Amino acid sequence: MDSQALWGFALLLFSFLHLGLTATNYNCDDALVSPLPSSALTSSSELFSTHSPSFAKLNRRDGAGGWSPLDSNEQQWLQVDLGDRVEIVAVATQGRYGSSDWVTSYTLMFSDTGRNWRQYRQDDTIWVFTGNSNADSVVHHKFLHSMKARFLRFVPLKWNVDGRIGLRVEVFGCSYKSDIADFDGRSSLLYRFNQKLMSTFKDVVSLKFKSMQGDGVLFHGEGQRGDYITLELQKGKLSLHISLGDSNLHFSNSHTSVTLGSLLDDQQWHSVLIERFNKQVNFTVDKHTQHFRTKGDSDHLDIDYELSFGGIPVPGKPGTFQRKNFHGCIENLYYNGVNIIDLAKRRKPQIYTVGNVTFSCSEPQIVPITFISASRSYLLLPGTPQIDGLSVSFQFRTWNKDGLLLFTKLSENSGPLLVYLHSGRLTLLIQKETENPVEINEGTNLHDGLWHSVNINARRHRITLTLDNNAATASHATTVSRIYSGNSYYFGGCPDNFTDSQCLNPITAFQGCMRLIFIDNQPKDLILVQQGSLGNFSDLHMDLCGIKDRCLPNYCEHGGKCTQSWATFYCDCNGTDYMGATCHNSIYEQSCEAYRHQGRTSGFFYIDSDGSGPLGPLRVFCNITEDKIWTTVQHNNTGLTRVQGASPEKPYTMPFNYNSSLEQLEAMINSAEYCEQETAYHCKKSRLLNTPNGMPFAWWVGRANEKHLYWGGSLPGIQQCACGLEESCLDMRYFCNCDADREEWTNDTGLLAFKDHLPVTQMVITDTNRSNSEAAWKIGPLRCYGDTPKEITFSIDVGNGPTEATVQSPTPLNDNQWHYVRAERNLKQTSLQVDNLPKKVLEAPAEGHFRLQLNSQLFVGGTASRQKGFLGCIRSLHLNGQKLDLEERAKMTSGVKPGCPGHCSSYGNLCHNGGKCVEKYNGYSCDCTNSAYEGPFCKEEVSALFEAGTSVTYIFQEPYPVTKNASTSSSAIYADAVMSKENIAFSFLTAHTPSLLLYINTSLHEYLAVILSKNGSLQVRYKLSKDGLLIFTVDSGNFANRELHHVKINREGRELIIQVDQVLKLKHNFSEIDFKAIKSLTLGKVTDSLTLDPEVSKANAYGFTGCMSSVQYNHIAPLKAALRHPSVAPVTVKGSLTESSCASIMEADVNTVTAIYSSSDPFGKTDEREPLTNAVRSDSAVIGGVIAVVIFIIFCIIAIMSRFLYQHKQAHRNSQKKEKEYPENLESSFKADIDLQNTVSECKREYFI
Repeated sequence: MDSQALWGFALLLFSFLHLGLTATNYNCDDALVSPLPSSALTSSSELFSTHSPSFAKLNRRDGAGGWSPLDSNEQQWLQVDLGDRVEIVAVATQGRYGSSDWVTSYTLMFSDTGRNWRQYRQDDTIWVFTGNSNADSVVHHKFLHSMKARFLRFVPLKWNVDGRIGLRVEVFGCSYKSDIADFDGRSSLLYRFNQKLMSTFKDVVSLKFKSMQGDGVLFHGEGQRGDYITLELQKGKLSLHISLGDSNLHFSNSHTSVTLGSLLDDQQWHSVLIERFNKQVNFTVDKHTQHFRTKGDSDHLDIDYELSFGGIPVPGKPGTFQRKNFHGCIENLYYNGVNIIDLAKRRKPQIYTVGNVTFSCSEPQIVPITFISASRSYLLLPGTPQIDGLSVSFQFRTWNKDGLLLFTKLSENSGPLLVYLHSGRLTLLIQKETENPVEINEGTNLHDGLWHSVNINARRHRITLTLDNNAATASHATTVSRIYSGNSYYFGGCPDNFTDSQCLNPITAFQGCMRLIFIDNQPKDLILVQQGSLGNFSDLHMDLCGIKDRCLPNYCEHGGKCTQSWATFYCDCNGTDYMGATCHNSIYEQSCEAYRHQGRTSGFFYIDSDGSGPLGPLRVFCNITEDKIWTTVQHNNTGLTRVQGASPEKPYTMPFNYNSSLEQLEAMINSAEYCEQETAYHCKKSRLLNTPNGMPFAWWVGRANEKHLYWGGSLPGIQQCACGLEESCLDMRYFCNCDADREEWTNDTGLLAFKDHLPVTQMVITDTNRSNSEAAWKIGPLRCYGDTPKEITFSIDVGNGPTEATVQSPTPLNDNQWHYVRAERNLKQTSLQVDNLPKKVLEAPAEGHFRLQLNSQLFVGGTASRQKGFLGCIRSLHLNGQKLDLEERAKMTSGVKPGCPGHCSSYGNLCHNGGKCVEKYNGYSCDCTNSAYEGPFCKEEVSALFEAGTSVTYIFQEPYPVTKNASTSSSAIYADAVMSKENIAFSFLTAHTPSLLLYINTSLHEYLAVILSKNGSLQVRYKLSKDGLLIFTVDSGNFANRELHHVKINREGRELIIQVDQVLKLKHNFSEIDFKAIKSLTLGKVTDSLTLDPEVSKANAYGFTGCMSSVQYNHIAPLKAALRHPSVAPVTVKGSLTESSCASIMEADVNTVTAIYSSSDPFGKTDEREPLTNAVRSDSAVIGGVIAVVIFIIFCIIAIMSRFLYQHKQAHRNSQKKEKEYPENLESSFKADIDLQNTVSECKREYFI
């Protein structure tokens, strides 16, 4: 991680710490109510003075032992004034001491001012807290998220049925400190930089705000080259506008705008966090985050002179948005770790104040109300009757298109006056018995959730309706008779008793919020209404607006448009290709097979491979005329295309466009049983794959942008064409016809059918620039058949149409596993159970036959017409409790056989050593292709005898040229095939030391060698370009003891594990390893002219003499390839290699113990015809042994000194030789890599076990 990244992380951490300031106080659990004065607790009412809220502190027993209201109903509340804004983390409740009065459930509301309350929500729902079950036990509740407030209300919902509401409470939390600034809509704070231009590639801005206004700029900054960043409220939503000022783009193209949030003008605190790193931006409002990238190439935001907070004080600057200033409060405002408000409070010179900015939040004393019922909610307020004229005004917000806003019966027979919403329009209607009705219509889409103001003024014969204080668009009407004010005003609805109220509602009741109600130019105090001293009401929430945006987040899928009413949301799926309540279900089938089942014929169709998933539909051609239903996707170049003039330096490339995304194609391929693409390469003196050992001159790119070096008709990982596998190439020395490089036209054609590599996305050709060289290629369309079923349907008709119960599985059901199905129909329900998936239950139709009237035979696995037949196994079929004998019936039914084929799911574990279980109709088989073993269960070892000098070399494809003249451009064409792991396993039996068992070398002069040292210990030697030589020695015994030993070497990433004879011998973590570009693997003697280090060279002098078996390197079995496929596999055998059984040799030799070797016997067995000679030699062994030990010690000392001098001198000579071998213009980095390979002993680490 670089310093800039560390700085960015610290900046993010700093912003998070200041976002809540004290929110992470670990000791925030102080009791807050206990120390308060009794006057801090108030309530809606009290039963007696002994039941007042002053006795409602937890564990108090004085008075009546707690609070009880006058009436026990859902309009009662207990309120706590905590004195200042605090952080609240938990609450606790008790019932009234020694009584039968306690609350069993309640909700909480909180406020900063004692007005405009907000309900506590959790998981986006109003949270109901579980209360008490007796009078004296304490029930604690810790909040999932803390809240900051001064006032807290407990609102009982249910209480003991044998008692009343009784409550004692405690609140837990801690003090909360913050910096607040109040902006009046004309003021702002300017943060001025120390330099003229501030250029940043990362920014963090965090703040909280509250406002009653739906529009206003929170902060803004801009630069001369077009850079700007603006955060503003727009119609109650928060919009972030940003441009990094890319001069190459037009202004409209470089501009990025993102909008989040809703109903943010509710005078409640909302949190904002903006994080930018280069072009990546994270924008968070409350709990919702949107990630996006800015447009253009620029990474820096260049701001001139200053940033303004609360508004834009100097309009007219280039790029400035003409917007309103912010009117409200901002808290804890941080810009890149700088506390802006704190600087302003301390009058620091970096901050310039424009207008009147104060540092405490002024709270407007506005009381909203919520109409919650669609039938019973109303508010009755009195007016002054018989005034000549009328004046009523109010504000409302709602999601409903229809609802009564106001009804009043005018005096002097002026008739009733109604104001209501109808289809989102505002209508004023006066109905008179003797005159035509007077109707005024205003506005559209007034059910948008925003606050709208309504003003109604009448004087004599003229009435005026003004919407949203826009006098210019006010509507007027005249009446024949004069208008006199009424006695009663009903807002939102009418009472049930029409006789008393005379209130008539021709439309549904209003659901939404109202505030600022004026009658006869006098404001109405709604708190008096709540206290019962003014007017009347029903089903209202007083002093809060409970509106909720049900489209945030948008639950409509696949681009469906969300609309809402007060109670629910709706999804408009037009133009989305999906249907259903949330646009979840695709209108298209998932495969061509499904269209065939509908009786459709061949043609173009849209298929949706992932069903209701995120991927859109794909246009394909369904060929439904054949036995197999083929799905075909064309690309932009399916014809034969001629190529000339392509070389490694200037390759010919052709990308393919399938008019769809790769994700859509992959979903279609993954859901198909089989897929293919035809490849054809016609050539005249143009090589294709350059087999057997060359670098390919053509390749194709498939899924995941991977380069593939095999051609159609061959197998993945095998650099061959179809003729190479079939041994039918024109020239048997090559594995492709075109690789013969002939003057006449020939071709290599075949099918690519490995699904994980399809589709072909690009073709690359590099060998058509020589004289008379030409090629023509063709990549066919993508073709697939079969599908992977994921659902089971149970269909039944009991007299009034079919009923279908469908269960969808998250995984394919044709996975060669047994699946359980239970389908049931009774008088009440139709149900379907599949495996352990949720059961699908449908209620039975109200009408229809009780009994199922069936008169045909029972068909299992198909229908009478033998269409849509089932291919697979069915067992244990029960019908109404009776087991049906399917096996007996199968014996006499054509196309059906008793028993079940394959069962890889049950018997697949019988395929050992990497063998793959393959299903067959009459059983199963083990595919041992990638195993070092063979036989029916891949358990039979493949082993061979090696004599002195025997060598088995497996050649890998070189991934790129390493010649000294290779240019940078040509080298860049070839992929750098990195081997991420080595999984090596083999067994050996020998009596010879030293021995070279296995040697792997790379094109970068790295190697891996496994040798037996002179003393019989096993060494694994890694030569790496970065770590030098690493030696891992296993010296737990003499492994040259004519016993069979099993070696496993596994490296996954940096972790290396060595096992010998099933015992873990070593675990090692490389600091860094990049073992790549494997060139060859050799068993036995290395015969190539390679530069071997002295120890490996010493072991290689003897090669390997003995028996070796079951050699595996990743997915390659080189010894098996040498014995079974010597003419096909890229393997070379030198010397005598005789197939044998190492296990049999060990058993035959278990009693033979000798150290005398015969030149004709690879295991050094003694001649059994000379027993007397053996005895004599045995008698003199002790004397000779003593002499040998002395001589051996002397020679060891001389050898060690000689070896040290030799290595030092040799390393110096090799270094000088390599410097002469490469020209001076070779890149220094590549030259350094070459020199590093020859300093083996200078960077060596050795590990002993």
